[in-house]
Amino acid sequence: MEQIGTATLYCGDCRELLAETPRSHALIADPPYGINLAKLTGSSRNKWNMSRRTVEYDFSIVGDDKPFDPAPFLDFQTVVLFGGNHFGSRLPDASSWLVWDKRDGSTSDHQADCELAWTNLRGPARLYSHKWRGMVRAGEENVSRGGVRVHPTQKPVALMYWVIAQCKLPAGTVVFDPFMGSGTTGIAAARHGLPFVGVEIDPTYFDRACDRLRAEQEQTPLFA
Repeated sequence: MEQIGTATLYCGDCRELLAETPRSHALIADPPYGINLAKLTGSSRNKWNMSRRTVEYDFSIVGDDKPFDPAPFLDFQTVVLFGGNHFGSRLPDASSWLVWDKRDGSTSDHQADCELAWTNLRGPARLYSHKWRGMVRAGEENVSRGGVRVHPTQKPVALMYWVIAQCKLPAGTVVFDPFMGSGTTGIAAARHGLPFVGVEIDPTYFDRACDRLRAEQEQTPLFA
């Protein structure tokens, strides 16, 4: 366990901590949902597009070689799960989906134009536009600003900041990410002045998350 300001980070399997995690936490996560499984079994509907890839990333994410079961994560008071369209048959009906428009006005290519997050929030679906197209990335992750991609499914900090804002969380609510990756949700929580609990099973990504959150703590007065 690492304690970095108001962030508590665990390196391990989130299922071992789930039972003791208060359901009042806001669960906001991008879980593994079987992209590698589709490749391994040949069932990917995107095989033609994958063959046209010109940039290769390491997509070896623990747990991504099997279908994702969202059931253990649905009883939290607030839930946001990215990739919900990949396991929608195992989710309750919902109206307030969050949509990340990754093209932001540019044309389509062989990658998805957007990513969808299932939520248990009230209200209509909402859209957030933030360009994220290979090396062309808006915001602080832009290469011209020194941005570096440190995780294969990394999200922009600005996107996760927006997601947390959509949740309208009371002051002091703990943001919980059981699939923390490189810690982007934790950085966004810090900028909202909210405590964070993150879990990451891969030691390499866990270390990267710790490094990023330490760097954020040095810059963000709210993260104290």
